[in-house]
Amino acid sequence: MRALVYHGSEQTSWDTVTDPAIEDPTDAVVRVDATTICGTDLHILHGDLPEVKPGTVLGHEAVGEVVEVGREVHSIAPGDRVIVSSISACGRCEFCRDGTYGQCRGGGGWLLGNLINGAQAEFVRVPFADYSTRRLPGAVTLEDAVLLAEVLPTAYEVGVRNGHVSPGDTVVVVGVGPVGLAAVITARIYSPRRIIAVDRSPSRLEAATRLGADAAELPGRLIADLAEGPGADVAIEAAGDPESFILCTRVVRTGGHIANIGTHGKPATLHLEALWHKNMTISTGQVDTSSTPWLLDLVTSGRLHVSQLVTHTFGLSRMEDAYEVFSHGTDTGTLKVVLRRE
Repeated sequence: MRALVYHGSEQTSWDTVTDPAIEDPTDAVVRVDATTICGTDLHILHGDLPEVKPGTVLGHEAVGEVVEVGREVHSIAPGDRVIVSSISACGRCEFCRDGTYGQCRGGGGWLLGNLINGAQAEFVRVPFADYSTRRLPGAVTLEDAVLLAEVLPTAYEVGVRNGHVSPGDTVVVVGVGPVGLAAVITARIYSPRRIIAVDRSPSRLEAATRLGADAAELPGRLIADLAEGPGADVAIEAAGDPESFILCTRVVRTGGHIANIGTHGKPATLHLEALWHKNMTISTGQVDTSSTPWLLDLVTSGRLHVSQLVTHTFGLSRMEDAYEVFSHGTDTGTLKVVLRRE
């Protein structure tokens, strides 16, 4: 098959590699009908995640058709259309029984495109397939479905839910790339009083307004007013940048929540000398994808509109072109790119 192979030092190539096969009885092999690129993939290319070894096929989000299952897979069968979760869950350990699949201690966690070959390929081997795939209704498009593999659950679980967004809250989302915009969309579920999007990119601020933000601002006067006044009930850091994290600590109110979504490749300073008295809560997290079935129901019923997150589509063979476009998203207005089987 063909796949995007990571070679280290910001080098990848669309190569011919060995087809994946069943290695464990809980595996499935899925033909990839659609996949996408995540900001974390860019962090890998920049060397921020050294555990990803050269020779690894990248990608951890996919939708496709099951072509083969191991003898201990019971919930899906060849021919089923499924979402391949970004997180693999053994389903048996303490963390999986609690629904915190991202902390799996039974051999799962973030495997695809990290510790094993991933989903930016024509086929992908999915470990623990009973717990790591979701059957997909026919009414959901590939473009919408692939957003449920990671970006929507990440924004909801690590941002909105960890941040305890509640009715009447003022919510500030710092960094409105795809995951920040997904946080804007999913925060709306809880009827906050106001959602304020903050970014340096005018095109992304425009997208935030289209997707439900009540205000979209460069870091400046509005944020200063919040910092000097009542502050935000919830500040969601979705950029993975030290300055963005510091901005969240400035803008959050006493007793408020900071929910960090962003993947940080370098240290961020925590100014406890200015924060120790604020009674704030700071949360971080690895997505679990336990919310995917619920979010899928919202998308299927038309209560959650996510299509505008996808701005570009490519054929799978144009993977390297897609990376080039996605990596310059702040300049070009690119949000999620979807690559489809040709």
